[in-house]
Amino acid sequence: MPYEILSHTADLRLKIQASSLKELFGEALLAVADVLSEKRKTGKPIIRKVSVSAQDKTSLLVDFLNEVLAMSQINKEVYTKVNFLDFSETRLEAEIEGFKVGGFDEDIKAITYHEAEIKQNKESQWETVLVFDI
Repeated sequence: MPYEILSHTADLRLKIQASSLKELFGEALLAVADVLSEKRKTGKPIIRKVSVSAQDKTSLLVDFLNEVLAMSQINKEVYTKVNFLDFSETRLEAEIEGFKVGGFDEDIKAITYHEAEIKQNKESQWETVLVFDI
């Protein structure tokens, strides 16, 4: 599993690792999907476009996940894959792929900036800690 659940008193805290920055964003998206709904649907996938700009890569990740979370809530969908059309450390355009759900297993209110800091570890893996306000 590319992420691990860390202890936190009230919210959900995850450490996410990946070999590239793009992959880190994809793994974080999958973590959101797993928390929202563990049930995976088959059939025709739903594809939506998302565009986000931010001042740095950490803010970009948090803003991207919150944008996807809002889309999930509005459309009653869970997104499990991302295809980046344009990607830099301060801007992204992507297609996200997902499926309809009847409801959510967990209600994520927001992905917070608390503890979030994207960095490379000693093994050159990209990593961050994300706190989900649930």
